[in-house]
Amino acid sequence: MLTLPDYPWNALAPYAARAAEHEGGAVNLSIGTPVDPTPEVITQALREGANAPGYPTTHGTVQLREAIVHWFARRRDVRGLAADDVMPTVGSKELVAWLPLLLGLGAGDLVVRPLVAYPTYDIGAQLAGADSIAADSLEDLSEADRARVKLVWVNSPGNPTGIVRGVAELKALVDDARSLGAVVASDECYAELGWGEHESGVPSVLHESVCGGDFTDLLSVYSLSKQSNIAGYRAAFVAGAPNLMPALVNNRKHAGMIVPAPVQSAMIAALNDDDHVRTQKDLYRARREALVPALGAFGLRIVDSVGGLYLWCTADEDCWTTLGRLAELGIVAGPGAFYGTAGENFVRIALTASDERIASAVERLNAAA
Repeated sequence: MLTLPDYPWNALAPYAARAAEHEGGAVNLSIGTPVDPTPEVITQALREGANAPGYPTTHGTVQLREAIVHWFARRRDVRGLAADDVMPTVGSKELVAWLPLLLGLGAGDLVVRPLVAYPTYDIGAQLAGADSIAADSLEDLSEADRARVKLVWVNSPGNPTGIVRGVAELKALVDDARSLGAVVASDECYAELGWGEHESGVPSVLHESVCGGDFTDLLSVYSLSKQSNIAGYRAAFVAGAPNLMPALVNNRKHAGMIVPAPVQSAMIAALNDDDHVRTQKDLYRARREALVPALGAFGLRIVDSVGGLYLWCTADEDCWTTLGRLAELGIVAGPGAFYGTAGENFVRIALTASDERIASAVERLNAAA
């Protein structure tokens, strides 16, 4: 039987219990699950698509795939995608976990993921029986490891660090991976949430400046969960790699990996409406601007955090010590140790709490400063 590591978030239970004892109740800033209402334009489309007696297609409706292509052109400045080059997925985590297996990776193959990264990249390698290694550049690998690389994950904006990879860095990674015959999968699910100099957007691995207009062996993964508050819909998609997409679609057909038809209808509405995305980003911006100075007053230094839904913070101490101090204030954060050894002195603070809960956290942090 395959034995995977224990689900890491279970280790937070004692800290959550301590936080719950606070007289003002717990403020849970540990998991980035949306809390704001799903926009009406999306729920209406879901209702209108509810009469769906037949099986939906794994590849997605033509209307959905065309909406994804138009979204890439409009929001990411990615040109040249064809409707055949995109496919909806049952959330982005599902694809992250199963992509190595769907690509046919196995024993002896190597999956590369960022130094500080979402744990599911490693889990995907384990599910396929492949090996994984942490590196932000393929140049950091030994020649023996470089020869085994079959899949390279990049995550920008990054979870948990909020780092944004620039065009030059992405291009260098793509060029190096191509020289090794490896696939590059770019997890871009926070792309609509750039801050500061990245307000207008972040580069996609499919942008011409990165790939020269050639999508071969390049996959962009995106989720509507964060931008549209539909994490419960499990609505995401993958695009690019015309040389790989037919096999990915076929393999997913055999495995029954299909996005429900009403959700596909809702995705079209979400992709075609930019107003709700701007509104949601403004909510996160206000919560971010409230938390940043309060965390600083508490003695936490914010690193990177220029994109996405998280603030990557350190007090230059073991993350569990920081978590304990925050729990005394009734605040639950995410331990950086979950994301690799390079994160052991960090905590992740999510912006996904109500305005009232954020305000309460700010008050507590300032009072403890």
